[in-house]
Amino acid sequence: MRIAYFGHDTYDAAIARRVRSLSAAGHDVTGLMMRRGAVTGMPWENIDLGRTYDAAYVQRLRSIWKGAEIAAMHGQVLRDADVIIARNLDMMICASLAKRRAGATAPLIYECLDVHHMLTTPGPAAAMLRRMERSLLRQSSLLVISSPAFEREYFSRYHGGAYTPFLLENRIAAGSLPPRPEALPGGGARLTIGWFGVLRCRRSLAMMVTIARDLPQVTIHIAGKPVIEGFEKAIEGIGNIRFTGAYRGPDDLPRLYGGVDLVWAGDFYQADFNSKALLPNRLYEGGYFGVPAIAPEGTETARWLARYGTGFAVGEPVESSVPVLLRELDSDRASLTGAQRTVLALPDDVFVEPTDMIDRMLTAALSVREERAAS
Repeated sequence: MRIAYFGHDTYDAAIARRVRSLSAAGHDVTGLMMRRGAVTGMPWENIDLGRTYDAAYVQRLRSIWKGAEIAAMHGQVLRDADVIIARNLDMMICASLAKRRAGATAPLIYECLDVHHMLTTPGPAAAMLRRMERSLLRQSSLLVISSPAFEREYFSRYHGGAYTPFLLENRIAAGSLPPRPEALPGGGARLTIGWFGVLRCRRSLAMMVTIARDLPQVTIHIAGKPVIEGFEKAIEGIGNIRFTGAYRGPDDLPRLYGGVDLVWAGDFYQADFNSKALLPNRLYEGGYFGVPAIAPEGTETARWLARYGTGFAVGEPVESSVPVLLRELDSDRASLTGAQRTVLALPDDVFVEPTDMIDRMLTAALSVREERAAS
């Protein structure tokens, strides 16, 4: 199929993963994407919709309209598409406008990987955004969500009857990694916990710093892209925190996860809703390599861990409960290795996206459109 994919940032790792998974399934993908940095070559055909900036909401609104104009100028791409996919609400607005201006008829998929706090905050602004979102959902053929909590706790509450859901978790793309290891991860003399990914959570950073100072026998390996002001200063001079900077997924994942005993999968960046509802990449990446995860109780991540038995849920305050857990596991390595063996024994498809999942998603969208046309 020919797919037009609207994304908010060409340099976002999750965007790249989705384009790769669509391409790996045999589909012809054209990106229509904004970007957060300078123009560079892309590994897929891409129409640049302009530059945006973090937290610049007024500029973001203008960029949506401008991006729709640019996309409509390439109307043949949209008219030739068999399916149009838009990632998150801002790009859904952009795609809907562009589709209408171009006279395209392809089914529209709304891919929601997080629910922005502006949608869940009480007040007239959130209500207005939800009305807009509901209208867009009625235009879409499919709502793709990465966590069942998004549908259960948000979409069914505010938009019941306006959408057809499809769960597509943030699992690893098939064929992107070497075979799963037979040896257990970590295993060094020092207990090592990893914190990997886009590092946005200030509370997690503060907890890691406290753990490092209070538990000198524990090593903390941090890797990824920090977007916390003062990050480098916070970890400066702490010998048992090792920060190795940005990494390339999936190429660097065997090295990262092979060197840690546990991975922190908690998040408080948008603690009012999104952080409780999401299922982070670390669950699937770590699990593939046999690394148990730690997550706060009461989150969808903790429910996922309980379902598969792949880690440890800790109560609040995590600043107290995580150190207690680490002390216990450090003194009882048999419990840790038992948890690691449990994770490694799980089937691959717990962590790896089934090869037919993309086609199932696209077929579902086409089926919904056909059913509506027939009714």
